[in-house]
Amino acid sequence: MTQRPYRILMIAPTSFFSDYGGHIRILEETRHLQAAGQQVAIVTYYKGSDMPGLDIRRTWPLPWRADYDVGSSRHKLAFDVYLAAKSLLEGLRFRPDVIHGHMHEGALIGGILARLLRVPLVFDFQGSLTAEMVDHNFLNPNGRIYAWAHRLERFVATRLPQAILTSSIQAKQLLQNEFRVPPDRIHPLPDCADVTRFDPAKFTPESKLVLRRRLGIPDGRPIVAYLGLLTDYQGIPHLLQTADSLKQSGENVHFLVMGYPNVARYRAMANRLGVADRVTFTGKVEYRDAPYFLSLGDIGVAPKMSSTEGSGKLLNYMALAQPIVAYDTAVHREYLADLGVYVHVGDVSAFAQAIISLLRDSAGMMALGRKLRQRAREVYSWETAVCQIVDLYENLTSEIQTHII
Repeated sequence: MTQRPYRILMIAPTSFFSDYGGHIRILEETRHLQAAGQQVAIVTYYKGSDMPGLDIRRTWPLPWRADYDVGSSRHKLAFDVYLAAKSLLEGLRFRPDVIHGHMHEGALIGGILARLLRVPLVFDFQGSLTAEMVDHNFLNPNGRIYAWAHRLERFVATRLPQAILTSSIQAKQLLQNEFRVPPDRIHPLPDCADVTRFDPAKFTPESKLVLRRRLGIPDGRPIVAYLGLLTDYQGIPHLLQTADSLKQSGENVHFLVMGYPNVARYRAMANRLGVADRVTFTGKVEYRDAPYFLSLGDIGVAPKMSSTEGSGKLLNYMALAQPIVAYDTAVHREYLADLGVYVHVGDVSAFAQAIISLLRDSAGMMALGRKLRQRAREVYSWETAVCQIVDLYENLTSEIQTHII
């Protein structure tokens, strides 16, 4: 790795830090870049948790709605206007060598700023913008606005960045095939695993029993664990239907569902299905506590149905040596290879049967879990990933300097 320290301005169009998804990628990238001697400043929305050791520079609150939580709505446009203004100010103060824009809004703002400052833009692509808006029921795929949003997404991907990092090979193929991005601009960089923090050896049976009883989970029940966003496109209704199917078949299984938002909605759904006694909702779990809570799981599950977004939660299950039942998508196969227990997307009955099959083969479960942890350690290392990122920074800044000269 080059020894030169770079000044990196990250633009994160979200309420960083929150305990889910792409926020984990931003956090771990930043921490490991800093450990490699790089200087990183993150420009983000005014809400979110301040993480120790990170240089976070926040926008101003909306004057008409200071307590507003970000989501897919018209208010997000105002957040992004504020983010653009703040990014310009911090760019002039910080004088970065590289701008690293997360998500499409970060790449759009970063692309304009990169041209003003004459520095390269790296676009951290975490999934299709229009596909995500459809997943969230914010866009109608047959509507006129969708067509305009798709054109904007293509413009951002093809015209602004000098390089694009993708969280999966599937995302690389999407950029090449649907948006016609030149292959040499695309650099797959999957989310990585923290096998030190998510280490099953750190959690004794006694410590896990204390947490189990604190959560009110009956002794003797194997636990199926989920940690992530609670939304329909993440497959939470299917998870609750799976709990119902297992209860109906007489299986004594408990589901530990960790995350937010929509906890009240899904708790009500569990009540309607008659599985409230088989499902524990924890609500938001802080990232610092995630390894401890997740260590209770005997099986990890990934019922996510999106075909374009990454699925970094799998890496935490893998690091904790948990066998994983997942919907059969290209992204899940990329992470798990032939070590996943795959189910056709939407087949709740098969999902339940896959869980039963694992629980009836305890030796097989343990062996599969060990292989998954080994794969996480060997294939998904943040140290290796950061070497790739810094090498990319070096190549891009050298090209910019050569062009200027």
